[in-house]
Amino acid sequence: MAKRTKKVGIVGKYGTRYGASLRKMVKKIEISQHAKYTCSFCGKTKMKRRAVGIWHCGSCMKTVAGGAWTHSHTPVGSYRPCSEWAP
Repeated sequence: MAKRTKKVGIVGKYGTRYGASLRKMVKKIEISQHAKYTCSFCGKTKMKRRAVGIWHCGSCMKTVAGGAWTHSHTPVGSYRPCSEWAP
């Protein structure tokens, strides 16, 4: 079988379906969710996603809750409060 992911990377599995813009968005998400992250307990780059929001370190065997696609998510305090939206 010919290699078909030279340019598109991980989203080559979708072929020509779904449109280029959607595949570019999915590529960013899939790369981040399949990446290994640094464990905050042991400091090794062994933190992998097990399921949606569940991250497991293969070194120290800790399982933590985090973001759906990345190990850490944006804290709630960084968002603008609703009171600032009103004119």
